[in-house]
Amino acid sequence: MRDCAPVPDLVPPVLSSDVFFAGDQPVLRGDGLVLRAWRYGDAPALVRAYADPELQRWHMRSMDPAEAPVWLAARGRRWQERTGVDWAVAAEADDRLVGRMAIHRLLLHEGLGEVAYWTVPEARGQRVAPRALELLCDWAFGVQGLHRLELGHAVANRASCRVAERAGFVLEGVRRQELLHADGWHDTHLHARLAGDPAPPRGALSGR
Repeated sequence: MRDCAPVPDLVPPVLSSDVFFAGDQPVLRGDGLVLRAWRYGDAPALVRAYADPELQRWHMRSMDPAEAPVWLAARGRRWQERTGVDWAVAAEADDRLVGRMAIHRLLLHEGLGEVAYWTVPEARGQRVAPRALELLCDWAFGVQGLHRLELGHAVANRASCRVAERAGFVLEGVRRQELLHADGWHDTHLHARLAGDPAPPRGALSGR
């Protein structure tokens, strides 16, 4: 039997992993925030963050001192293994951990990524998440050349919906019973932003 020749792609890939993941994981700065690689020294702050019932509710996990170093190591491997990119969001003034921002699913052939994020309780109400998300978008679209970023959240998570809207992510639809939480199945909102979409107005990212 003759070997079957590979079927050629009719559409070239949008991005190459060799290009996207070239060099070290980038540090993104702006609007009083720094998106940097996670460090083992972040473990105590990480444990405190996951002690928050609201964060546990929507992210479906807790974190103890033994788990934190394992979680941190896994986040760091994402860039080396070319599976995604995960940042600690820190206050520029004092490097205090205020949240997380990540692209945790990447389809480079299609130029597609899916973002994930959270903020610590004491940083809420300061629009940390949309400000950090705008830094991510500037890098993903303007530097790396992604075509589309998606953002999903439980419909009941109204705070996450506001983050998406403020960062210019358009609501595209509802995915029925997509997420299983402790209280049962949740419908989710699908938001997305394209490289060619306008950036949100400055006022959407500032203030309370």
